Amino acid sequence: MSALFEPYTLRSLTIPNRIWMAPMCQYSAEVSGAAAGVAGDWHFSHYTSRASGGTGLILTEATAVSPEGRISPADLGLWNDTQAEAFRRITAFLKERGTTPGVQLAHAGRKASTGRPWEGGGPVAEERGGWRPYGPSPVPFDEGYPVPLELTAERLGEIVGQFADAARRALAAGFEVAEVHGAHGYLIGEFLSPHSNRRTDEYGGSFENRTRFALEVVDAVRAVWPDELPLFFRVSATDWLTENASDDREGWTVEETVRFARELQAHGVDLLDVSSGGNAPRARIPVGPGYQVPFAARVRAETGMPVSAVGLITEPEQAEKIIANGEADAVLLGRELLRDPYWAQRAGRELGTAATVPAQYGYAV
Repeated sequence: MSALFEPYTLRSLTIPNRIWMAPMCQYSAEVSGAAAGVAGDWHFSHYTSRASGGTGLILTEATAVSPEGRISPADLGLWNDTQAEAFRRITAFLKERGTTPGVQLAHAGRKASTGRPWEGGGPVAEERGGWRPYGPSPVPFDEGYPVPLELTAERLGEIVGQFADAARRALAAGFEVAEVHGAHGYLIGEFLSPHSNRRTDEYGGSFENRTRFALEVVDAVRAVWPDELPLFFRVSATDWLTENASDDREGWTVEETVRFARELQAHGVDLLDVSSGGNAPRARIPVGPGYQVPFAARVRAETGMPVSAVGLITEPEQAEKIIANGEADAVLLGRELLRDPYWAQRAGRELGTAATVPAQYGYAV
């Protein structure tokens, strides 16, 4: 059997292979009323087709823990029971196909209230259904973006509680993996990075202070998430900034990611989902095949923490080498699974390993 198709066990949960689906926003939920943030037919089709294709673990798009935590008004949420109930149809189908259902819990912070990418993106004004975003400091994400309201310590405590409440609903909805979204310049990542965190209280300044909010969220989620089920954390390993950044502040670094990984392990996180960027819109990123894999490999080598790798992983042989060489414990595919929901089946054929195929599709094997 290829390394890519070996089952992987975290706590008491065994995931059938190392081909996992990365969270990717669909911007396809209702934007207001009782159905706001509720998974619909599009989401059912989107997730279940990848399960039929043999994907081992599927993580939902960034699923907001509160209305103001959405990236766009059309994002999914888990701030009420109606949303949780809608997810049950999806998680049941995934489990029936042998795929592990996972949820990414998120708060967009200063990057909230933006439009759908295919409609131009950018901030959505309050008169058009948007809202004033929050952040660690009154520093806008980019030119043309609103200045976020600086979160008070009291409000931060409320958001920590919203993450815990969303995790409870995720469990009731049938999810078996929970991931805390701390990457890509959204709220938790904004606190981690001195590029966006200019606070002078206990949540800003030192490494210990900048990681405080993230660890409070992790503790709150871990406290309500069953001991037998794993908890992931997604991190941007670097902001891709240097001392020559336009505001004379460095961003979050790979060295801090390694240090933070040890803290997350001590707080009950089972796997670090290693991505990068997203917090500084003008950072120069040398994008290429597998360009983020070295970050995951470094965390794994220096801490022993399980990691997943992501970023232009497109070919089965490429993914196989990442796992076989010990650079990561799993690969997360994003755009490649949008192009080919049945990528796992293709990988099985190319690597000489039989992927799980629905009986209804057996004639095509």
